[in-house]
This record gives sequence, structure tokens and C-alpha cells, in this order.
Amino acid sequence: MVLKSKHTGKLISFEGSEGSGKTSQIARLAERLQKLKRDVVTVREPGGTEIGEQIRNIIVHNSKGDEMCPETELLLFAAARAQLVREVIAPALMRGAIVLSDRYLDSSTVYQGIGRNLAADPVNQINRFAVGNVMPDLTIVIDVPTKVGLARIHQRASDLPDRMERENIDFYNKIREGYLVLAKGMPSRFVVVDGSSDESATEKKIWEAVRTRIAE
Repeated sequence: MVLKSKHTGKLISFEGSEGSGKTSQIARLAERLQKLKRDVVTVREPGGTEIGEQIRNIIVHNSKGDEMCPETELLLFAAARAQLVREVIAPALMRGAIVLSDRYLDSSTVYQGIGRNLAADPVNQINRFAVGNVMPDLTIVIDVPTKVGLARIHQRASDLPDRMERENIDFYNKIREGYLVLAKGMPSRFVVVDGSSDESATEKKIWEAVRTRIAE
């Protein structure tokens, strides 16, 4: 996928460990942008397309999921992402929309690369093959202490934790540290926001980071 250099859209990805509050904050940001009469598209990974949602079910809910090897997990995420980019994200950017993505390629760098101990080079190559030149204009990492994120997962009243949410605390500590290291290495794209405070305070911090980017 190759985007024309003069497209006017913006891709903002949200990252963070389980329980960081990404989904809630994306909804709040989307509402704020829509009040400004902006064309807003929200997507999630894996998913966002019919094919992607089927892949999501395999990754997250399949009864044999615990037997999945890290390489398979990485490639499934990449397959869903490739479809999402070409079917939804790139066309939206070309028409000037603001795309808010609940996870993007950095999730694979952290979860499969760091969390699953896969080598960085093949992970990066697969990531870039999946997205082409469709890279985020801004990536917001919502950072919360691991114990806070896990407590939020356990407090959810709806569904039982999925396969990714059932990992142990050591895994989540690696994920949190991985995001912080990644953000430190690419400060021009990443903004780390403390997500341990109340939702309104977190929303304000995110908006401060976003409003300058959408005006560029």
C-alpha cells in the first residue's frame, strides 16, 4: 500500500498494556473531534474488517489458542493489519479523515517481539510489509502500573478475560517496559500519557497532544 504524499488525513494510534483504558479514551477523543466537524474513523486491532474480525476470533477466543506459537500469533496480527490498512485506513486517510486506531504495528513490536521474545528484525520486516508506508502521525501510549491494569481487567463485569488478558504479571511488566523504551527511542511520534488518574484527566492530556498534530 502506497499513500500519496499529499493526503490530508491523520492516523493516530493508541497503545498500552491490557487495562490501560485505550478504548474509552478513543471514544472520548472521537466525540471531541466529531464536535469539531472532523471526519473520524475508529478501528481496532485485530479486527476492523470482516476478515480481520475472523482473525481476531482465532487469536483471542479460539479454544486452541493457548497452543498458538509466537510466530503464528505475529503473522495473524500482521494479516489482519494488512487487510485493515488497505480496506479501511488508507482510503480514509486519502479522503482527509482522522483515523483513531486501537493498536497498530507497535503492538506487534512489543507484544510479539518483546513479550514473546521474537527477534526484532523479522518482526520489524513483517510489520512494515503489512502496513507499507501507512505509518501513524502520532502514537499515544497510555501508561498505567501493571497492577492497576490487571485490577481493571478483573473488575470488568462483562466477559471473562480473553487469551491476551490471561497472561501473568511478568509478561505485562515486560509489555509496559517495552512501550516505554519504544516511546523513548521515537519521541517525535510517541507521546506517553499517564492513564492511572481519572478518565477526564487522561482525556485532557491526550487532547493536548492531539490538537497540535491535527492542526499541522
